[in-house]
Amino acid sequence: MSTRQLRILIAVLGTAAVTAYAVVLLRQITVWNPMAAVPGLTLEEIGAQAAARGDTVFSAFPPFVAGAGIVVAVGILVLATVSRRGSAPAFAAMYLALLVGGAPAYVTASFGPGMAIADAFATSGGDHAPGGSYLMAVSAAAGVALVVWVVALATSSRRVQAAPAR
Repeated sequence: MSTRQLRILIAVLGTAAVTAYAVVLLRQITVWNPMAAVPGLTLEEIGAQAAARGDTVFSAFPPFVAGAGIVVAVGILVLATVSRRGSAPAFAAMYLALLVGGAPAYVTASFGPGMAIADAFATSGGDHAPGGSYLMAVSAAAGVALVVWVVALATSSRRVQAAPAR
């Protein structure tokens, strides 16, 4: 497999991983968490009761955040496809960094809807469905992988530089 083919493979897999993360993020914020926080009500009833109390559970911000992650991932995919330079490890690190960034993106995107549910239904604003925990676990694993990846690259780079010339 050529370097270019490996770059593209990494980019396709990375884009798929980021897209899956974004889908889970969006479902967690807009479906799973509201339904778990207020069992027995439909999403429409949750939105209507919150609106009657002056809160907005469903806004355009979570889809924007999820879409932004996908757009960046696709941009990296395009770069990997058209670029004649760039190492496969560098592209892998970019996707790992995107997945790490998913955690703060999730917290930011879910804060408003979570607080709206908490205010409207006298419950906590935290996660009520397990999707958020899965997102945090994926981001943490990507963070560990990224650190290991960067240390391994730096170590191998030093070994190459320190190798005696023949």
